[in-house]
Amino acid sequence: PLLSPVATTWHSNDDDVYRAPPIDRSLLPTAPRAAREPNVDRSRLPKAPPYTAFLGNLPYDVTEESIKDFFRGLNISAVRLPREPTNPERLKGFGYAEFEDIDSLFQALSLNEESLGNRRIRVDVADQAQDKGEAPAAGG
Repeated sequence: PLLSPVATTWHSNDDDVYRAPPIDRSLLPTAPRAAREPNVDRSRLPKAPPYTAFLGNLPYDVTEESIKDFFRGLNISAVRLPREPTNPERLKGFGYAEFEDIDSLFQALSLNEESLGNRRIRVDVADQAQDKGEAPAAGG
């Protein structure tokens, strides 16, 4: 079969051709946030309350209000933001959010890597032992 000739020039005058920069697809979410299933193994979720999420990489100016706003629409019951013992003004950069039900916790995990302030924060299932304020046993 004969190939049709390929046109090599379609605008000799470059001024009237607007070339948009290519879109970096890796920056675009593939689906609306609510539709993305979190990449979470449901077996890792606690079987009983408290349903607590660990929040990491928080901006130092974060407030309980901004965290509640970040999780708006979910049944959030408590926010805990530990502070530096030596400098009570300064947050440690992580915290915990407690949810009233397992579905809210599950949904919260889908916000992992979403931006809060100028940081992409980490949302993960809080380690139950740490959450009760017990240090993990040394030596193990």
